[in-house]
Amino acid sequence: MTVVAAPAVAAVTRITAEPDGRGGTALPVLAGAGPIAVRRTLGAAPGAHVVLVGAMAAPLGGDRLAVRATVRPGAALHVTSAAATVSLPGREGGQAYYAVELTVGEDALLDWRPEPVVAASGSHLVLTTVVELAAGARLRYREEQVLGRAHDWNRGAPPGRLTSRLTVRQAGRTVLDQQTDLGPGAPGWDGPACLGGHRAVGQLLVVGLPVPAVPEGVDAALMALPGAASSLVTAVAPDALALRGLLGG
Repeated sequence: MTVVAAPAVAAVTRITAEPDGRGGTALPVLAGAGPIAVRRTLGAAPGAHVVLVGAMAAPLGGDRLAVRATVRPGAALHVTSAAATVSLPGREGGQAYYAVELTVGEDALLDWRPEPVVAASGSHLVLTTVVELAAGARLRYREEQVLGRAHDWNRGAPPGRLTSRLTVRQAGRTVLDQQTDLGPGAPGWDGPACLGGHRAVGQLLVVGLPVPAVPEGVDAALMALPGAASSLVTAVAPDALALRGLLGG
């Protein structure tokens, strides 16, 4: 019997939030695609609550996935995920691509806090995130990345590679544009100037919201960005659980 390799997947998931005219937030567009399903849920905070749900194993090498979320002026959107996103090697190898495009209108709120991205052994994920904020937009954006699964480390396998770029523009002005390249093949990724033996890295970006507290004596730093009321916490930790403790739930 001949085994045919599964073809690479190209899919775009779309979310649009807008005021519903009654003091709440409607979701005129809530469309999952490919391996990403989207579900509206209940939440304590005002606004619409959406969960990203993995419908199949992804991203695999060769996949090209995207999530595009738009929060129109005056709306509030909270986005989480049901589980971590695990990057896996495809049958043919090669990179997988995952693009996140977030647009937040004037006086709107986006709370974007999905579960971590995990780079499994043998994979290479290229993750790009672009955030466009109008004047007066509020944002809480958490990003967590973990190199290797517990299964990989237990069997002595190297982690996967994760190349990530985050660009944030506020009222047309770039306030943050950074790129990291971590994992086997990336120069100096595990040296003292980078992860220094840690396996989890993340950041919490807040705009127009209270500045998060950072405990003393931990591998985390709080930085003020050039944008209006913009702050960034960056942290490294030995694992995902410790990282979440530094960045907050």
